[in-house]
Amino acid sequence: MLNPPAATMPTEAHALPTGAPTVQHFRQALLWPLRLMPAPHAGHHHAPWHVLREMGDASPWREEVDEYTGDSSRFHERHYNEFVSFLPYVQRFLYGEGRSRGNGESKGNDGDSPMRIFRRHDVAAVRLVSQPGDAPVTLDVIHCDLYFFFDIDVVLLNLEVGASNLSLAQAQDILYRFGRAYPSGWEADGSALHCMASVEWLGADGRVLASSDAQQREAFLSHVAQHRAPRIAAHWAYLMQPLVSDHSEDAGVLRYRQIEYYRMPVMAYLSLDDPRRLTRDDFVRLALVTGAGSGPSEAHLPYADHHLADFEHKYCYDRFWVNAGAAPNTRYLCNGHALIVVGDARSEFFCCRDRGVLAQFRHQHFLLFLIAHFQKASLLMFSDQLVEALKRLDIRSTPSVKQFKRAIRASFERFLRFTHRYWFHEISEQAQVRALSHMCATHLGLDPLYDEVKARIADMNTYLDADSLRRQAATVVRLTVVTLFGLIGTITTGFLGMNLLAEAEAPLWRKAVWFGVVFVATTWLTIYTMVKSQRLSDFIDALSNDRLGFRGKLAALAKVWRPGAD
Repeated sequence: MLNPPAATMPTEAHALPTGAPTVQHFRQALLWPLRLMPAPHAGHHHAPWHVLREMGDASPWREEVDEYTGDSSRFHERHYNEFVSFLPYVQRFLYGEGRSRGNGESKGNDGDSPMRIFRRHDVAAVRLVSQPGDAPVTLDVIHCDLYFFFDIDVVLLNLEVGASNLSLAQAQDILYRFGRAYPSGWEADGSALHCMASVEWLGADGRVLASSDAQQREAFLSHVAQHRAPRIAAHWAYLMQPLVSDHSEDAGVLRYRQIEYYRMPVMAYLSLDDPRRLTRDDFVRLALVTGAGSGPSEAHLPYADHHLADFEHKYCYDRFWVNAGAAPNTRYLCNGHALIVVGDARSEFFCCRDRGVLAQFRHQHFLLFLIAHFQKASLLMFSDQLVEALKRLDIRSTPSVKQFKRAIRASFERFLRFTHRYWFHEISEQAQVRALSHMCATHLGLDPLYDEVKARIADMNTYLDADSLRRQAATVVRLTVVTLFGLIGTITTGFLGMNLLAEAEAPLWRKAVWFGVVFVATTWLTIYTMVKSQRLSDFIDALSNDRLGFRGKLAALAKVWRPGAD
């Protein structure tokens, strides 16, 4: 399903330190979950991909017709292996029902797969400078995609880059510094903290399309001071266009907000000349994405020993970490935020992009990682929507209360649809895919987060139900009071069918006058009884209280007309 063309741009050569582990092939896939904000000027469209699709040449994004919905000649064995890795209900989520169910017109049919993919082809490479003075490293951009989901206001940016012949330290630094939406701070000399010193998107002709502005501290400070929201770095803002940050001053129908941590979830594939040369410190730095060590004391753990005592149990999947099998010495590292696979470049199966570990990394493993982070982003989106509904609530304003009720009911309905369409505990019965999926879900805390959001929405919905029942009960009480006191007049005037005024033979105008008088008097009396219904209800309760004396009951009657009795 996700098989971009092979990278063609050559990667710059780098001098490797003597004896340092060599990453013969490196892949990094960033996944950036964002919340889509309502688009009031989007016309009659209800889905963001409709807007993006109809922008035409004004947008660099084009809807991806993949191997499942396009020409069947592009469908290869690796796509088949990807498909059969997942359970049927996950297959329907990822791929839809297929062309045969749509009379050959699956493209653009919103009833097919609930996932929409858009891809841009103008960005061919990215040139990175880790720290000032370092030689630039150029990575090939394998593909750049946007993932939209039916009925869920979430979009995921997926960027996959690759290079060859990197040192382990370079790979660790790229993993640590590249995928940051904005700097977390600045050094004393003004350089961005934990970020790349320079990031430049390059076109196919080598022209610089956009570059990072993370070093411009004042721009980020003033933006947060004004908007109480972080400013997206310029190179990421460029990559998302025509989608724009909701807090930016740029015009745009499609707007987004950050929904998770500013460090983007990351996947990495490292094909090493000898993975057994990696130390425990190397694996810790890769698994926890802490960057390369610095200085002469590099060979030490980045955290305290007791903090990493259960590292292998929590973060390592070592089923294939043996010197045997088709892909010997293959190790998977997962902390939820990152999924890293390390293996032997000498293994043909590990490097195979059609049947081997590289194919699995780019297909099955990417999709399980995407599902986990899509679920987390969706749950966080529901939580944000509840908070915003409460912020807009003004209990003194009837329209505000009605709008709040509609918002909560809509959130409850969307959450039910999310649960039945997108919430999976098991996505595969294949041992490896299942184990890695469970590791991602556990580290991300998906089950506790789901239970928390479900409880919050249920509490809101229960409150609305209770409030509706309370209002209905109050209405029944008022109607009962009106009926009870109206019963007195009804029985009195209707006793034995007598008429107090014998106007049956009177002229029509006189009967009309009497009708009007009685109508006005009855209407006024009914409305007055409704106004006093709460106090009259208290009086009826006092009458039915056997322990209350005659004077107490008279006092309850007098309270009906006493000012400020409530």
